[in-house]
Amino acid sequence: MLEELYCTFSRSFPSVSFVPVVKASVLLKNGMAPDTIECRAGPRLEKRKQAIPPVWKRKGKRGRGEGKIRENIVTTLHTTVVSLLVGFLLALLTACGSGEVRFLSIATGGTGGVYYPYGGGLANLINRHIEGIQAVAEVTSASVENIALIASREADIAFVLADTAYQAYTGSGSFESRKLDQIRVLASLYPNALQIVALEDSSIQRLGDLVGQRVSVGAPGSGTDLTARTVLSALSIGYDRFVPLRLNFNETADALRDGRIDVGIWSSAPPTGSIVDLATSRPIRLIPFSREEMEKALATGPVYSRYTIPAKTYPGQKEDTLTIGTPNLLIVHEAMEEELVFQILNLLYDQIEYLTSVHSAARHTVPKYTLSTAPIPLHRGARRYFENNGYDIPQRLLE
Repeated sequence: MLEELYCTFSRSFPSVSFVPVVKASVLLKNGMAPDTIECRAGPRLEKRKQAIPPVWKRKGKRGRGEGKIRENIVTTLHTTVVSLLVGFLLALLTACGSGEVRFLSIATGGTGGVYYPYGGGLANLINRHIEGIQAVAEVTSASVENIALIASREADIAFVLADTAYQAYTGSGSFESRKLDQIRVLASLYPNALQIVALEDSSIQRLGDLVGQRVSVGAPGSGTDLTARTVLSALSIGYDRFVPLRLNFNETADALRDGRIDVGIWSSAPPTGSIVDLATSRPIRLIPFSREEMEKALATGPVYSRYTIPAKTYPGQKEDTLTIGTPNLLIVHEAMEEELVFQILNLLYDQIEYLTSVHSAARHTVPKYTLSTAPIPLHRGARRYFENNGYDIPQRLLE
């Protein structure tokens, strides 16, 4: 994606118009110091604003909130461009004069979830410990978009939900018409919980009560959307039985608080910041799965498991809540260099105490969690790490 960011420079060398930002780095390293730098998206990123990928389109009649999809995508893309530019230029200024630098794009998610802070912590570790590498954490719509970014080589590392990765790799579910089997696992990081939230004073007590309600199913291109669609369809509560709205985590919390939606769905590691913020201002209710609903959900694929959200995870939560759990993965393209993947994974496990200080979910990031939960093959650099450290690798993780 970096080659689609363009820069121009004022006064010091005004003859240089908008050029690829990577070329701009060459100019800076050659000692040309502009007074100001202005950047914008190139034609390929601008084109991405004009089209919604097929997997983000909802079949059937347009429902309330459907018109928000393009607006949300454009907003997300704008935020992605801005955050990437800022991170890239900061990295560029520190790298000038230090020799060749390789830039790594880490596709994360929205700022209201876990991916973004975790990705920022990982980028910080890479920049501090791997010579010649500058990593930048990008704001994205999360799992579904991130899969596409890895497959097209527009991002180098990405956070994704395991069900999204499994469907993409096998060409099933939402990826039935576009199999993306070039993705590989670097590590499993931590489990997500499918958190279905209503306000405490609402009449919504169980999953069947979602019928006819206004329900946020996550941002367009998110793993939350994919998981919600898969699991609810298995319970005969398809998107045609309620009004689905595509809102990111922060937007979902705001809309619930203000009464603009009835239910919000998050697939994220508890405690999720945006739910905590909501629960401090309005009493909430977590909607549990019944035993029968759980069995139907578990039958939809190998990546789901039972997950209990303990009482007191959120302000006012008095009881444990049974729901669906899904692992989160760190993935790369199969063509990524073996040595670089090996270095990153070694750094990830060696510095887990630091990452846990960034977000408590990282406490689950241990080698055995990867080997027990990853649903698609490991990258050869990850295989090398586990083999060198004496782990037995399950057959499903070998190509």
